[in-house]
Amino acid sequence: MSVRVGLVDSGLGPEHRAAAAVHIPAQGALMPVRPDASGHGSDMARIILAQAPEAELVLAQVFDGEGATSPARVAAGLEWCVEQGAQVIALCLGLRRDEPVLRAASARAAAAGVDLIASAAARGAPVYPAAYEGVISVCGDARCAPGEVSALGGVPAEFGACHVWGPRRGASCAAASVTGLVAAWRARGRSGQARAYLTGMAAYHGREHRT
Repeated sequence: MSVRVGLVDSGLGPEHRAAAAVHIPAQGALMPVRPDASGHGSDMARIILAQAPEAELVLAQVFDGEGATSPARVAAGLEWCVEQGAQVIALCLGLRRDEPVLRAASARAAAAGVDLIASAAARGAPVYPAAYEGVISVCGDARCAPGEVSALGGVPAEFGACHVWGPRRGASCAAASVTGLVAAWRARGRSGQARAYLTGMAAYHGREHRT
């Protein structure tokens, strides 16, 4: 069965629009639609579709041409994806400020049963929306190959995943990978808690220790 996946990011390249049904907010809903200047959103889509080729993407373009966004814009993109019927939403980004508008949008989406998956920092201060209750936080874990996850117990995130996909690397890649895994699981008609599914399939438990 098909699963609809929301992607709140920088944009999407033509090749990815052909690979899945992609919906972009009408001009003025968030901002005028722009080319994916950074290529970040296109790379996140590639990672998600590698794990879940049956996914139908809905894209909320929230970054401007300079790579800047705001909590209000991310919140608007998140809510738009929910309105479009997204069952899983990838927020492969992290904002430093805890803003009420983003906290409220995340809480509403989680309460509606949407699987929210966001990038978390492996070191340093918390980032948002990953730090919110109800959001599945993901950081990079060097132990994980593509398709694998680690259960970290909440420090520095709930889960870790492969963070190197071609030239792109970082927590955003790990979040996209987990999004794809959850989407593929949902596409198989699975119900229940995504957290329980990820914990059950985890290849590693506990934090990564470097020597």
